[in-house]
Amino acid sequence: MTPEADVVVVGAGSSGCALAARLADAGRSVLLLEAGADHPRPADFPPDLRDAATLAAAVPGHPANWSFTTELTPGSRAPLPRGRVVGGSSTVNGGYFVRATPADHAGWAAAGNDLWSLDATLPAWCRLEDDREYGDRPGHGSGGPLPVTRPTGSSPLADALAAAAVELGVPAEPDKNAGGPPGYGPVPLTVDGGVRVNTAMAYLSPRHGSPRLTVRGGVRVRRVLLERGRAVGVDTDAGPVGAAEVVLAAGAVGSPQLLLLSGVGPAADLRAHGIDVVADVPGVGAGLSDHPLVYLPWVPVDDLPVGDWPLPLHGVLNATSSDSPVPGDLEVLPWLQPWGRVVPGSGGDSRTLSLGAGLYREESRGRLSLTSADPAAAPRVEHRYLATAADRRRLREAVRLADALLRTRAVAPLVAARPGPGEDVLADDRALDGWVAAALTTAIHLAGSARMGPDGDPGAVVDQHLRVRGVEGLRVADTSVLPEVPTRGPAATAVLVGERAAELMA
Repeated sequence: MTPEADVVVVGAGSSGCALAARLADAGRSVLLLEAGADHPRPADFPPDLRDAATLAAAVPGHPANWSFTTELTPGSRAPLPRGRVVGGSSTVNGGYFVRATPADHAGWAAAGNDLWSLDATLPAWCRLEDDREYGDRPGHGSGGPLPVTRPTGSSPLADALAAAAVELGVPAEPDKNAGGPPGYGPVPLTVDGGVRVNTAMAYLSPRHGSPRLTVRGGVRVRRVLLERGRAVGVDTDAGPVGAAEVVLAAGAVGSPQLLLLSGVGPAADLRAHGIDVVADVPGVGAGLSDHPLVYLPWVPVDDLPVGDWPLPLHGVLNATSSDSPVPGDLEVLPWLQPWGRVVPGSGGDSRTLSLGAGLYREESRGRLSLTSADPAAAPRVEHRYLATAADRRRLREAVRLADALLRTRAVAPLVAARPGPGEDVLADDRALDGWVAAALTTAIHLAGSARMGPDGDPGAVVDQHLRVRGVEGLRVADTSVLPEVPTRGPAATAVLVGERAAELMA
């Protein structure tokens, strides 16, 4: 095929926007394909995608949402929203922007990926951000494409939660991107003046009209085109597109699905769907990791002061469970607004608030697989949460920690009712496991479904340069390549992957 560009990048999401922009800056001609809508300028995005106070696009059926579903545990299903628009999930999420921890990087490097150590990636971390509070400090960046801000307005509830953390002996963590010990502190956000600044705004809009970067929205890629073991382009619903190199940045669902549709994956599974095997790579779709989460509801008193902080997130508590292999494997995320206000149309109660309690380093692993050889058919996603006793034990600790916040001297006067697990349930491991099973959902922090690893690692799909095993001219660059999900939300790490991929392709 005649190449239309040096590189075709599939997916204009958190990783793809950063990668495409940096490759174009380096002199490569780049064609960036996005299945959802293209909004060339920040003002072109619809109000519900700009407004950081709402997660309206997370509701199934929204045009900017792929609206996948997942099987959390056998028989338990949940929505799995993923961004289908330029900016990807950074356009539809809460703007939470916390780096992977030093322990995360150390684990990736120890698994044979030394190019992803903290020292190796720190220049990219600094380059991607414009940290408004700490940008002039070592290990941080200023002047980068993404604004990183922290809450400045007052919130009596947020102040009470911070005081409650002190009561419980949790240390203060004023900068969650400094790599220090886990504690309670303000949430770093990619929000500027109430606007959710997604990666399309940050990376694509300033390069609009560049002769080296072409963005095409509304183009769905069906599979990678391969000739004699080499990627030569992609097949789309608008016809074939040739390229000298192809990079899949379609996310931890989309990228492994495209690999499977292209004949790269477990041979037996491919043949079962009538797909010719190009490369037998057993790890494609395996190794999916995420953060299991439950919400503890509580009803505030009628006269709860509102304050002047308009966003639903202010502070977050990270803690370490009693037998964790890494620091900060538990997270408690207090929402300051009722869920129905944050996610309009979700059916959430108009008054009830919630504390998210999550396990942020799980042993259990999920799987993504095809349901059909038809590219329009959604894949099957199985999280397989809480498959080990250790995962169940640590999530119980997270729930008990969240409940303890509500019982502190600082917060208890603000609580009218706690409809979550009662004292009898909290005191009984088996009963609490039952409550968790009924309340279980996902943080939607997907990673690891096409993970990197060294030669000899049978589960590795890409090497640490992100090159796909057994295929020339094909890479993957999104959170699917991470050996396991970071012990923080992966939104910031997704951007890092795009930045680092561009360095590795130089």
